[in-house]
Amino acid sequence: MYISKEVKEGIFKQHGKSEKDTGSAEGQIALFTHRINHLSNHLKTNRKDYNTERSLVRLVGKRRSLLDYLKAKDITRYREIVKELGLRK
Repeated sequence: MYISKEVKEGIFKQHGKSEKDTGSAEGQIALFTHRINHLSNHLKTNRKDYNTERSLVRLVGKRRSLLDYLKAKDITRYREIVKELGLRK
């Protein structure tokens, strides 16, 4: 896998409650954002890789649903994670 254990722990430590807290919405959104950026860079060089394109669209949908959940649950947490990751609303 292209994401090592240390990178995942760093993402969860920075955006979650701890490096072992893999279930928080913020941690999952940050992990999806990391994977989306990786796949976007891959697609810039491999334009005809349609399986990766499909995976990218699915990941964006998953991230969007988590963001919608977080927005409905706690708007301040939503605003913080959008600001930290530099996402468009």
